Amino acid sequence: MAVVTVESPYTRKRYQYYDNGDPKKGGLKDVYFSVDKQYVVAIFREALDENQKERLKRITGHYLQQISSKEAGDYYLNEVYRWPTDVIEWKGLTGIVVPIYAPKFFFSKGYEKNDLILGGEKNGKWFAGSKFRNPNFPLRIASSELGNWMSYLQICVNLCRGVKKMHAMGLAHSDLSYNNVLVDPISKSACMIDLDGLVVPGLFPAEVIGTAEFIAPEVMATKHLNKSDPDRKLPRRETDLHSLPVLIYMYLLHRHPLLGGKVHDLDPETDNLLAMGEKALFIEHPTDLSNRPKANQLSKWEQPWGDVNKLPYTLTGPYLSELFDQAFVKGLHHPASRPAADIWEQALMKTSDLLQPCSNPACEQKWYVFDNTTQPKCPFCGQVHSGSLPVLDLYFKSAEGAYRPEQHRLMVYANQYLFPWHVNRNILRNEKLTAADKVPAGYFVKHNDKWVLVNQTLTSLRDVTEQADIPIGGFVELSAGKKILFSSEEGGRVALVTLVG
Repeated sequence: MAVVTVESPYTRKRYQYYDNGDPKKGGLKDVYFSVDKQYVVAIFREALDENQKERLKRITGHYLQQISSKEAGDYYLNEVYRWPTDVIEWKGLTGIVVPIYAPKFFFSKGYEKNDLILGGEKNGKWFAGSKFRNPNFPLRIASSELGNWMSYLQICVNLCRGVKKMHAMGLAHSDLSYNNVLVDPISKSACMIDLDGLVVPGLFPAEVIGTAEFIAPEVMATKHLNKSDPDRKLPRRETDLHSLPVLIYMYLLHRHPLLGGKVHDLDPETDNLLAMGEKALFIEHPTDLSNRPKANQLSKWEQPWGDVNKLPYTLTGPYLSELFDQAFVKGLHHPASRPAADIWEQALMKTSDLLQPCSNPACEQKWYVFDNTTQPKCPFCGQVHSGSLPVLDLYFKSAEGAYRPEQHRLMVYANQYLFPWHVNRNILRNEKLTAADKVPAGYFVKHNDKWVLVNQTLTSLRDVTEQADIPIGGFVELSAGKKILFSSEEGGRVALVTLVG
């Protein structure tokens, strides 16, 4: 095994990697592991032109610096991206240097019945579909590596933040798909990879149009046109805003939002082109039911996720359901109407506040979104919630001095924390949270058959109904109709308690 030394023509840094004559093959690159196992060197098999080299120089220089020098830079570079850090030249070919993947992004268990993928990368595709999580599928992923429904909410949050950051820098992803994402449901992590082909609008157009299942309809419908044709649509910010909700939908519901039961043409290739392009139709369109998957045509491996009647998209809750309608009904063929990545991020965060733990210990998903009924039921296993359940509707102080509803609700369960971002609307729950913002302000518990909020840090917690201050270490009962002021500071919220069940 030879040790090869290469140099960057831009930074003059030198890199060493092992070459055993059999590199790992990527789509366009050969991948070699460094001697110190801290990075890989990925060398393009074909020579690049000067424009392509300049793209890589910008990505590894200007844009990398933009991320690392700004707030939450460590979060993005260590958690959300595997961003290329340098460009090298070797025997007339160009390569990039990329930090090694974190250990959590490699399978430690393999399949449930064998170890065929043991040690392999946790490519996002493993976790998006239904068959690899079906208990009867021969190659089911080990349950200890599948995570639960809460895991996939946070995975989607990380993806939204990754897209949000790219768009804020003026970049777009030319191939946002589950093939270019690593996922670890146990740590609730997602990491975007293969970022050397990013689109820089006005400078570096897309060189690929994406992965079939994630290509926006306008790109698919015009792919037969020459790239110089003004009617040709190429990947850009708006196409990311199609690919992103496709990923979110697949990670939460484990089926594709456009591949349903409607047949557009007897030729399979033409049919697929139409189904994903000009004739694309949401499989759960609220009024046009023609593309609904037919339950009797689903394979046994696609059950139960493939059946939209058993597990409809509305189980994701009101915030996400509304955005799915915007993305796949209004915005499907009107790119300007697609919700931005930060809108998806906030909807996912608000949805996480609606989660309830399932009381069925055998339930694989463990969590579900409160369905706004008097007898909440887990949609995944059918378990009905037993006992009372506090619901906190959050209000904010308007300029007139009155409190207005925020359309934000917090569900309560035993030993759940109340965080500063619940207490004060001016504290945004995003990647920029400080360590202090992450310290719980209180917690909920059932005491003597009554639900209470225990105050841990709040200096102005007040029972408005009883006109009583709640000191640190004290508690307030969550009785029906109770109004609780979390904080008297600017942005402080009031919660109105409802008891269901």
